[in-house]
Amino acid sequence: MNRSDEKNEFFPSGPEQRVEDFEEEVPEDDTIIGQALKYSLIVIAIIVAIGIGIVLWLNRPQERIAVEEAELVEAQPTVESVALAPPTVTFTEITAAAGVGFVHANGAYGDRLLPETMGGGVAFFDYDNDGDQDLLLVDSGDWPWRQNADGGPSIRLYANNGDGSFRDVTEGSGLDADVYGMGAAVGDFDADGLTDVFVTGVGPNHLFRNLGEGRFEDVTSLAGLAGADDAWGSSAAFFDYDNDGDLDLFVCNYVEWSRDIDLEVNYQLTGIGRAYGPPTNYAGTWSYLYRNEGDGRFSDVSAESGIQVSNAATGRPAGKSLGVMPFDFDGDGWMDLAVANDTVQNFLFRNRRDGTFEEIGAITGMAFDNTGRSTGAMGIDVAYYDNSDDLAVAVGNFANEMTSFYVVQDGLDVFTDEAIVSGVGPASRQALSFGLFFFDYDLDGRLDMLQANGHVEDEINVVQPSQHYEQPTQLFWNCGDGCPRMFVFVAPGDTGDLGTPIVGRAASYADIDGDGDLDVIITQTGRAPLLLRNEQRLGNHWLRVRLEGVAPNPEAIGARVEIVSGGNHQRRLVMPSRSYLAQVELPVSFGLGDLESVEEVRVYWPDGEIQILTDVAVDQELVVSRR
Repeated sequence: MNRSDEKNEFFPSGPEQRVEDFEEEVPEDDTIIGQALKYSLIVIAIIVAIGIGIVLWLNRPQERIAVEEAELVEAQPTVESVALAPPTVTFTEITAAAGVGFVHANGAYGDRLLPETMGGGVAFFDYDNDGDQDLLLVDSGDWPWRQNADGGPSIRLYANNGDGSFRDVTEGSGLDADVYGMGAAVGDFDADGLTDVFVTGVGPNHLFRNLGEGRFEDVTSLAGLAGADDAWGSSAAFFDYDNDGDLDLFVCNYVEWSRDIDLEVNYQLTGIGRAYGPPTNYAGTWSYLYRNEGDGRFSDVSAESGIQVSNAATGRPAGKSLGVMPFDFDGDGWMDLAVANDTVQNFLFRNRRDGTFEEIGAITGMAFDNTGRSTGAMGIDVAYYDNSDDLAVAVGNFANEMTSFYVVQDGLDVFTDEAIVSGVGPASRQALSFGLFFFDYDLDGRLDMLQANGHVEDEINVVQPSQHYEQPTQLFWNCGDGCPRMFVFVAPGDTGDLGTPIVGRAASYADIDGDGDLDVIITQTGRAPLLLRNEQRLGNHWLRVRLEGVAPNPEAIGARVEIVSGGNHQRRLVMPSRSYLAQVELPVSFGLGDLESVEEVRVYWPDGEIQILTDVAVDQELVVSRR
């Protein structure tokens, strides 16, 4: 009920009637007292009437603002609580200048089929073992049923020249699969010291074994990793789930999809007509878990492992998975899995240490947002965001949904969504976010966060004026514990070319030019990616750590690296799979601020061994070999 329509229950007949009633009760022989009471009551009545008028005015009907058009404005801090301003750090777009000529093709010719708006993946990895970070980009291409469809390789490989420039080495590399590509995962599955490549897509997936000398071989059939012909793979991750030392593989599958299903769903937007839309009316599907058998083959253990989650009401697959991040949630030495699902609950798979998983997303608080609703979840990352034992799981969501920021405190098994209190929520609400990751862009020793944004509808502004197809990438600076909110939104105009509105999808990072800071790449759907060089000149020190493990996991995927110096305690997870359809570089980077040495570097190897190095010099890439 609107407050302006409420009855005055305290004065049913009005204050004047109350005064008259009281006058009739005053004795006639006590004139002075009666007059005094009369005047007093009149004054009281006037005051009450004024008060009622104020209440009615304050509760007058207000103009309603549509939720989808509202923009949350973060309250400004008072003078006593003014936070430190983010440092001036800009990014310069160098895509073409660096020799990257890739342009994503999505096959969009008018049918508005859902895969066309989802984008292609990206990976930074050192394919030739020369010490610098090379670049792999996943194309989608044309639809096979279209007349005069343009075929061609769906993968482009660029070798780093050692200075942050690249050359296209795709031709003759063997990376020539003709697939409507989506995501990528990299890892040395056969323990030969060379990083291999797995590519997902609409249809069969592909595994490419690195043969060395710039050559790859498609070993999908031998390995048993194609998946179903009608599956739609998205993100994927190499990790060791059974602690036998070699790399297993998790593959996210999105929804049950075909051209006929898409046309039957026929999502419509008023004022636009047929549109891409959310996956609400598409059936969910199960993801894949493959166990590495150690001989070049993988076994599909999806059903027996417990990662196939069904809807309790329908018995149908519940997942619509777009992002995955392996990490040790409970600190027991076994890798768990966080999975971002689009419009349905997120999953948290706890490793039972017997080859199976238990899905505990709902009971731990990671399945839904802080209002108890599922979100349009896409990109995901996990980090020790505040240099304590607390872990944060950040999830990029659809437009008009805040980025989720689930925090689990050390010793507890329950997450709380701290999107608002962390400072990430209000600024991220309007954006439609895909790729997302933590990184220390200013090398001050605190992990910041980046999310790549862009709508799925190219004409969304027609029906929602506050929304735009092209959206700025958002950067959140970690201000530390002494600030009112830990993360401070950096205005797009202060980030250089990073703030350019784009149709952002996958996002990744690497130090491509060897200067110690982290550079960024963001893919776009149907367009060229943005390769962005970090131009920070703050004078902060840094340390990069590259691990050399032993077979059958020579890249030490799943390890953890910590540094301790001057009261500064930082942790990094050695896990390339994060964000959305993406892989980040394997060396882990630490910003050190003004620290001039590192007291300890601690390496927690995947097999449980701990290796400690002391008095480590700064401003270098430290190579740590397993003893």
